[in-house]
Amino acid sequence: MVSRRGFLKGGGLAMFGIGIGGVPTFMARAANSSKQFSPYKKKKVLVCIFQRGAMDGLMAVTPFTDTYLQAARPTLFMSAAKDSKTTPLIDLDGKFGLHPGMKSFESMFRSKQLAIVHGIGSPNNTRSHFDAQDYMESGTPFDKGTGSGWLNRAVGLMGHDATPFRAVSLTSSMPRSFYGDNPSIAINNLQDFAIQLKGNPMGANMAAKSFEDLYDQTSSGLLKETGKESFDAVKMLKKFDVRNYKPENNVVYTATALGNALKQVAQLIKMDVGLEVAFAESGGWDTHFNQGTELGVFARNANDLSGSITAFWNDMGSTYQDDVTLMTMTEFGRTVHQNGTGGTDHGRASCNFILGNDVNGGTVYNNMKPLAVENLEDGRDLPVTTDFRSVFSEVADKHLKINNDKVLFPGWNGSKIGVMRT
Repeated sequence: MVSRRGFLKGGGLAMFGIGIGGVPTFMARAANSSKQFSPYKKKKVLVCIFQRGAMDGLMAVTPFTDTYLQAARPTLFMSAAKDSKTTPLIDLDGKFGLHPGMKSFESMFRSKQLAIVHGIGSPNNTRSHFDAQDYMESGTPFDKGTGSGWLNRAVGLMGHDATPFRAVSLTSSMPRSFYGDNPSIAINNLQDFAIQLKGNPMGANMAAKSFEDLYDQTSSGLLKETGKESFDAVKMLKKFDVRNYKPENNVVYTATALGNALKQVAQLIKMDVGLEVAFAESGGWDTHFNQGTELGVFARNANDLSGSITAFWNDMGSTYQDDVTLMTMTEFGRTVHQNGTGGTDHGRASCNFILGNDVNGGTVYNNMKPLAVENLEDGRDLPVTTDFRSVFSEVADKHLKINNDKVLFPGWNGSKIGVMRT
């Protein structure tokens, strides 16, 4: 059993939307009795996007000069040649080509704000979506028992006072990355004001209990100590007209879950409520069949990812871009060879994107050999040549000024790759 104190403080309370119902009366009473908040000083913000389903990095950023890849993908291979039958890849450096669905990334790559790391992945060779995502979000790829997520540990290492909005996931439930003892909240929609349980094994049962009952059974002193983050968050959000947010520079976000999430991240950043780590998700990357090339499921996802990120970056403008770094991640990549249904199966390494003014951009970081069978992992997959922790730790260390990799990624003692400026 989880004690009331353990539930309220250790499990935490997280924000979510319940629609028209609004804030429960007991929450309103608590919020109205708290102090008024003034805007907080701007913070450095790390935005992480998890591409769930395992993105095909070899299609997102293709080594288009590799004849082995061309032979392995007779209907999926895309060329950078201008006279190709399909829309050509965007030639980044004479070796790697960006999928045309990600064209909006090109200008940021050319301006050296965007870096790409190819061959990134986990040292654990599982091809299970659930396990691979869990290992990546916990940051401990060989330990299933880790109770916290790496982003939650990052929050705990910042070493300064924080607001209720330090760590926010723009998702319907708390992601594994935010599990842990440090306060974090999940907000599916800023226009709604209510509470839910932070993701934990007891969450489903606890959610059935009445929060009013919990409130009534809890001493006012304990409530003040343990529920303060959520009450303060409600109070702070009520001060802003989030419904009528107008992005900068006439930016139009994609009308998708990811576009909406990043639009709300932009709102939180501009409201100066103390946001430092934000999390969002992009789904649908499990392309086992009919993957397509310039059209199809992969192209739609690529357009959504790049369009949503580009809109967010343009919305940040010169006022906020110096304070923001954005990084994508995916649990693993896809097989080098296409399968019999026009798709690709679970593989090993993929690629990721890092965007920011403190990024050493304009480069595809890689250690990729020709994709001949003898160079593939298990004779089928792009090998992992960059441990994801090498990149995640460097981004967190440089951007958020965290310098404790032993806590951030327990058991890892690898080296950085230079993707961030010193």
